[in-house]
Amino acid sequence: MDAVERPRVVCLCGSLRFEPLFRLERRRLTSLGVIVLGPEPIDEDLTPTRRAALRELHLRRIDLADEVRVVSEGGYVGSATRREIEYARERRKAITSVEPSLDLDDTVSRARNRHPRPCSVATDH
Repeated sequence: MDAVERPRVVCLCGSLRFEPLFRLERRRLTSLGVIVLGPEPIDEDLTPTRRAALRELHLRRIDLADEVRVVSEGGYVGSATRREIEYARERRKAITSVEPSLDLDDTVSRARNRHPRPCSVATDH
């Protein structure tokens, strides 16, 4: 019996203001046999504690992933997504974007120059 190759695992990151793009990318990747992890919209008011717990949950998704795929439109990458990209880089994850022209290196380095110290602002998801 042949061993089945483990499917690639991709974690989608980005602002949920682009929820339709998340759905499209999730479907596209799933049809290619990829396991897709990503944030889900929450239909409740979030307390600061709950919001922090959801941010941590998303970092655990990144830990499980082989690749982080940034879902964006018009080059928009919010502060939470930039932090997730940095987190993924520190863990040597492959990082790609649905926008071929998006320069992830420039996006993160510009943010680093604006905020030299980590900040604890609310997530943009």
